[in-house]
Amino acid sequence: MKNSDFKVKFWGVRGSYPVADKNFYKYGGNTSCIEVQTGNHRIILDCGTGIIPLGDKIFKEHISSSNSVFDREPMNITVLLSHIHQDHIQGLNFFKPLNVLTTKLNMFGYSGFDIHLKDALSELVFGKSFPINLYDVKAECNIMDITETNTVILGKNNEPVLKRITKAEDTIPKGNETVISFMKSNSHPNYGVMCFKISYKDKSIVYATDTECYKGGSRKLELFAKDTDLLIHDSQYTTEDYLSNIVPKQGFGHSTFDMANETAVNTNSKKLVFFHFDPSYNDEKLTELENYYKKENKNSIFAKEGMEICL
Repeated sequence: MKNSDFKVKFWGVRGSYPVADKNFYKYGGNTSCIEVQTGNHRIILDCGTGIIPLGDKIFKEHISSSNSVFDREPMNITVLLSHIHQDHIQGLNFFKPLNVLTTKLNMFGYSGFDIHLKDALSELVFGKSFPINLYDVKAECNIMDITETNTVILGKNNEPVLKRITKAEDTIPKGNETVISFMKSNSHPNYGVMCFKISYKDKSIVYATDTECYKGGSRKLELFAKDTDLLIHDSQYTTEDYLSNIVPKQGFGHSTFDMANETAVNTNSKKLVFFHFDPSYNDEKLTELENYYKKENKNSIFAKEGMEICL
């Protein structure tokens, strides 16, 4: 990444399922995964198939840090999991740092079911659907449930602190702290999804995947993302597909490009990233949409695998 204290890199930008096809090279075919770096903290948003090449990169950095296994730079990673639908968890099994004894992975997320996140992942991603169990991985994995009443604070020692919000100042970083706050959207079946805000120094980003806006916008999300520097917003469908007479997408829990753009305007976001594209939208279609929405909003960007943004 470029030289900056606050960096965002896109490793997977698709929704629903990954696509491997020559007509999808420009924007990419991996499912949801974004890497955020704030100071010396590495935060990963969701574990779609994009986390696999990200894990390869982190693993190579670890190996090259020393010839001695226990002298290598340990991998301390914070993962935020928005929900447990398959396109947001399907790359976790193949995340190479999980195979290293000195890795410490702290995951905060939301299962949405009457079951703890750790137990849900153990059943869905490992155990019954994978050759090894979650409890057999070599890394130290701390998997914690969160609600929108919590914040996670990352300080100097790379050890995240989970706190309950008791006053407005609890969501504002002090000094070099990174503060992560949460908002539950109930629009995504079943049981909703968590949106994230990452605040560092005087900058913030908001990650709002798998959310479906309401007529007039989602007031809750608009308050949560007010004045953010970077809004990464679900944009699964065109309005035409969303309102299709044959297969309408209303109620599927995803937004249109118009909904994302409206949210960016209503939140006064400095920059909008359209994200989580339908897997049937190839490079030609997305290029046409990108050209159109750049005219609608000059501060908008279409997410592409490998794209980096420095705040």
